[in-house]
Amino acid sequence: MPVLLTYLPAILSMWLLGAHALRGGQPGLMLAWALMPALFLLHRSWSHRIGQIALAAGVILWANTGSSLIQIRIALDQPWTRLALILSGLILLAVLGIILLESQRVATRTQSDTGPQWAPAWAFALCAGLLSTTQAKVSFPILLPDRFLPGSGWLLILGLSIYAAELTRSFLMPGLKPRQWSTKRIRLWGLFSAVFFVQLILGLAGAERMLMTGQLHLPIPALIMAGPLYRGEGFFMLILFLSTVALVGPAWCSWLCYIGAWDGLSSRTRKTPAPLPRWRQPVRLGLFVLVAGTAWGLRHWGAPISVALALAAGFGLGGVAIMLTLSRRKGVMVHCTTFCPIGLLANILGKLNPFRVRITEGCTGCGVCAAVCRYDALDEERIALGKPHLSCTLCGDCVGSCPHTAMHYVFPGLSNANARALFVTMAVAAHAVFLGVARL
Repeated sequence: MPVLLTYLPAILSMWLLGAHALRGGQPGLMLAWALMPALFLLHRSWSHRIGQIALAAGVILWANTGSSLIQIRIALDQPWTRLALILSGLILLAVLGIILLESQRVATRTQSDTGPQWAPAWAFALCAGLLSTTQAKVSFPILLPDRFLPGSGWLLILGLSIYAAELTRSFLMPGLKPRQWSTKRIRLWGLFSAVFFVQLILGLAGAERMLMTGQLHLPIPALIMAGPLYRGEGFFMLILFLSTVALVGPAWCSWLCYIGAWDGLSSRTRKTPAPLPRWRQPVRLGLFVLVAGTAWGLRHWGAPISVALALAAGFGLGGVAIMLTLSRRKGVMVHCTTFCPIGLLANILGKLNPFRVRITEGCTGCGVCAAVCRYDALDEERIALGKPHLSCTLCGDCVGSCPHTAMHYVFPGLSNANARALFVTMAVAAHAVFLGVARL
């Protein structure tokens, strides 16, 4: 069988799904479906798995559409047998596409790809699912392209989902070195921060459509919590934050925070991190209570917005000063581990998430992991206990650095390798989603 014939049922099924979207008045979704077969040209194992997932979604779509239309025909006492046969044929075509993408001929075309197959595909599916759900549920055009050309957000969803898949593959490639992991994480974290602030700058320059609501809010993580306490509204970023904690625990602070990337870069000016004093924990808790109490008090006493903005700006500038001084001097992310109330909230609520980093019996106490930890989460005491401190953000820098492979991501019911793959899938998908929706 020629190679094209192997792919033909999948391609035709995707194009028919695109035609269905166009008939439903969604040209952007139509174009996304039309472009999906191009993934097969990448010769990646994950791209074929994505094709199978997409076709499975198509089967569900055709089944739901068929059921609804048949019920309408029956209610109107109209013939429905022909409609049922047509939709059954569409379902069978999609199923055939799924089966042929599992064939040996397809496997031969991707045998040179040594990367993972399913983790990148699930990252694609998770990113696409979250973005499309957000697009459907939010009352205003949350995806930036939709503000300029309605419907074009589907192309952004497709692009970010492919990005999530390829990035997941790169993190899970066999033989990835510890320094490569850390560098890759810092770069993608910095990319998100850059995109976030470029949109803010453009919004300030007059392009109001670059802002989420057309109104300016200070880009300070503490305001994710303090803002709603003061205003009694504006919960989108808080919901986004809590959703992230539900997915990946405290990894908000090492993979997603738009300000944390700055602190991460500042701390790396010193090669070896220095331990922070023990009294930083009560200081951290005190700052959390102070910020929350101040926000509530300003609202309760009817303080003008100018006062709230001045206090928030001062707090934010104080955080930047800490990054440029203490974080650089200590080699530890002092802002994130001591000053930021959202960091503490992420650490505490993150305990509800089952992802953990754990130290196994192979540990020799060499201290290499502590030498790469910028969150002051590892010392002799915590290494002996076999688990990092509360300030651990699951960044993963220590996991790959252990020369005895004694540190691992863990998740109930999964092997260490699968727990790591699941965490990377979730974290990278969340990163890609944030690139699409996180704006002021």
